[in-house]
Amino acid sequence: MFLRLAHQHRQFVQDLVMNLQALAIVLERRGYPASCYTCGDQMNSASFMVSLGDNHLIRFLVSDYGITWTEMRDDRELMKLEGAEAINQLQELANLVKEFAPASSGNKALAKK
Repeated sequence: MFLRLAHQHRQFVQDLVMNLQALAIVLERRGYPASCYTCGDQMNSASFMVSLGDNHLIRFLVSDYGITWTEMRDDRELMKLEGAEAINQLQELANLVKEFAPASSGNKALAKK
């Protein structure tokens, strides 16, 4: 049982790292300075950062040791969350990215209605 749980956890971390990399790419394309660094090819940890302007910085760390979300403004920590709460906050960021997505040429007609 424990070996199965360990394997599932590793898979979860790898999936999370891949999603962080994709989120960083999307944010960069939208004009936000963002990065996602991993160590090695095994995708077992990542450091994700994005600047939302006005000295507002989000840092999300994931590894086998844990998951943390840290939000800072003017080099002061505003909020630090761990585990599921950190992932929920990451989802909120992803939702904001979707919400402010520019309308594609196929959606312009829908946007005018």
